[in-house]
This record gives sequence, C-alpha cells and structure tokens, in this order.
Amino acid sequence: MRRILVVGSSGAGKSTLAGELARRLDLPLIHLDRHYWRPGWTAPAPADFRAEVAALAARPAWIMDGNYASTLDLRLPRADLLVLCDTSRLRCLVRIVRRRWTHRAAPRPDLPEGCPERLDLDFLPHVWRFPRDSRPRVLAALAEHAPGLPVRRLRGRRDAARLLADVGK
Repeated sequence: MRRILVVGSSGAGKSTLAGELARRLDLPLIHLDRHYWRPGWTAPAPADFRAEVAALAARPAWIMDGNYASTLDLRLPRADLLVLCDTSRLRCLVRIVRRRWTHRAAPRPDLPEGCPERLDLDFLPHVWRFPRDSRPRVLAALAEHAPGLPVRRLRGRRDAARLLADVGK
C-alpha cells in the first residue's frame, strides 16, 4: 500500500490515525485541511483547491486525511485503500470539545498557520449530520470513481488498533 485515503466525520480520529499510519509505513502525510484553509479560516477558490489536490493525489505515495467531497473523484481512483472512520456522533462531539480545550493555546499540527482551533456552534450540527449527509456522499463517490477500492470501516478504537496491527505485518 502506497496511497491510503482516510475520511470520516470531524472528531472521528482521522488526523491521529493518518499520522500513525504515515509513521508506521514511512509514507508522506498530507492533511488536506493544511492545503485548504488560508489564514483566518479563509477558503480558497474551488478551482485552485482542486488543482492543488490533483497535484497531491498524483504523488506516488501518501497518507491523506480529509473529506472534501468535491475532490473525492480525484483522490479515490489513486488510492490503494480507503479508511472510513465511522465513529459514533457522540464520541465525535466529545472529541471536538476536548480538542478545542487541548489546543486552546497551541495550534493543531494538522491546521495551517493563522487558523487557531475553534468551536463554532454552526459546526456541531454538521458533525451530528455526518452519518446522514456526508457518509452517503463518500460511499456514492466510492461506487462511482473507485468501485473496486478496498475499504476499512473503523467504528472505534479496536478497529483502528486492528488496522494498525495489520499494516505492521
């Protein structure tokens, strides 16, 4: 495996898992949030972001974390494995609140400069609706753009530990 795509709800553990996969497999780590957001949480022009993601996905090896449904068509066909972090809504919300508290003074390593951790009340409903709104989009993109791509669906820490144990073999 040379290219692993990690997707899932915010707070599901994507960045942590992607970092550990990259470390264990000695592969480059790409946090899409670092490429998407500009200082002050400013979004790029969609065409600019797609071009950047296309260039990132074209690399020979990577562990890439981030949803960004508008670019799944670029990333899924290049991936060797899709990891879907399918953690419970409640656990995701708890982790987001904890993450906000943990990174109140120091920036998160998966975010770009000028984008301090924040807890936006408009963001929480997005997390709650991930299973209903976003997961089906990921699965539809998978069916359309990479129907034969292997998928590991992780529902919790045990599943993540099994995946990490498997990649160590």
